Amino acid sequence: MTPTGKIGLGTSLALLSGGIAQAAKPATGTTPKKPNIVLVIADDCRFLDLGCYGSPDAITPNIDRLAAEGVRFTRFFQATAMSSATRHCLLTGLYPVRSGAYPNHTRLNDGVGTLPQYLKQAGYRVALEGKRHIAPIEAFPFEYLSNEQQRTVYPELIEPFLADVARSGEPFFLYVGSTEPHDPWNKGDQSLWNPDDLTLPCNLVDTPATRKQFRNYLAEINELDNQVGAVDALLHKYGLDENTIFIFTSEQGYSFPFGKWTCYDEGLHTGFVIRWPGTVKPGRVTDAMCEYVDVTPTLVDIAGGKIPEGLDGRSFLPVIKGETDSFKNEVYGIQTSRGIFFGPEYYAIRSIRNERYAYIMNLTPEATFKCMSTNPKKGWWMSWKEKAATDEFARRQVERYQKRPAEELYDIVNDPFQTRNLADDPQYAGEKARMRAKLLQWMESQGDKGRQTEMEALEHMVKHQAKEGSQPDKTKKR
Repeated sequence: MTPTGKIGLGTSLALLSGGIAQAAKPATGTTPKKPNIVLVIADDCRFLDLGCYGSPDAITPNIDRLAAEGVRFTRFFQATAMSSATRHCLLTGLYPVRSGAYPNHTRLNDGVGTLPQYLKQAGYRVALEGKRHIAPIEAFPFEYLSNEQQRTVYPELIEPFLADVARSGEPFFLYVGSTEPHDPWNKGDQSLWNPDDLTLPCNLVDTPATRKQFRNYLAEINELDNQVGAVDALLHKYGLDENTIFIFTSEQGYSFPFGKWTCYDEGLHTGFVIRWPGTVKPGRVTDAMCEYVDVTPTLVDIAGGKIPEGLDGRSFLPVIKGETDSFKNEVYGIQTSRGIFFGPEYYAIRSIRNERYAYIMNLTPEATFKCMSTNPKKGWWMSWKEKAATDEFARRQVERYQKRPAEELYDIVNDPFQTRNLADDPQYAGEKARMRAKLLQWMESQGDKGRQTEMEALEHMVKHQAKEGSQPDKTKKR
């Protein structure tokens, strides 16, 4: 399939072609010594659905080009597969319970510092365009390039900011929050794919409705890729690209089963690409294990600022520079749906993962797992349930998604889609015990009391969202 460079969201073709040639370059000597930083974050994009991460169907030429020009991380993780909670994690350097942002649509504990605060102290201008989903807004002192109702990314709203910093020579951090490919999947050019020709992930139930929605999801990923390309073109237009670190991350997994709202790899494993001209060797790939909590200390380190004490994350700058391909031995995960979608019923998960195994502790195994995707109004989900009446694979997938044991253990080297639970196999009893002990130790260090912490989530949300300005946005999520 031929990659397309279609430009959407009101961005003119002149921006990506002729407009570049006529653009004024900054005067000699105005380029800041400190590198600029641009971070583009997707919304519910499974990393395996990008071309540079092996997708056979994705049309992502701009993201793939970034990976070819920089370093691609193969083992980058977030601590929670929910948009608001994971963005707080990335922008604070703290795991969710310590920051207070462990339910979705949430807030921070009083006194928690944030990346825009730290970078401003290091002499950077900081700006945000697109999706926010962070609160309270006062804790994130960005220059907001669009009004509070604005959700999608408009490159033309970014251009005045970049033109200004190109003139002034100030170092800057630009955070771009896309809303793609969050459902409903109704953006992008769906005609680029024939649903019948797609290669579905092996753990999805193959129905016409699933194929149609997966096609629509890929179209939104292509729209995301267009946004990445438009932002990159603006950097080039204003002569900023050579002194700018460009970071792309895919956020958590998609909202099909076993992705978002879970602690499986398809939910917590994220794509992460960094281009840094003159510092990062093009086309490099690293297996170093890193997490979203490491992003804040790393960017502060790059900016020449003082990394705050007490963060859960630490700088992986040596990995970026190619000085090492080793960083962490384990990464951790948490999921809570308490007080978010489902009234009194909720589902709580904690996890730990190393290079070989993933251990998952379900704190409420008696509950039926529910999320937005299991809503009866989702036609593709209902097609799974209908097929489950006559098809054994469909029956197993529906059952496995909604009914889970107290403990799960997976050999992720031999079973990357985590389909064979080894928790009750005596051969793996020792590994299970070791990982459980490490997970419980991490929970204790975070002040995570398991079910008690889950019960406190709704109370905290109600209390803090009642305060003026504590809502992340006044519009409902699309």
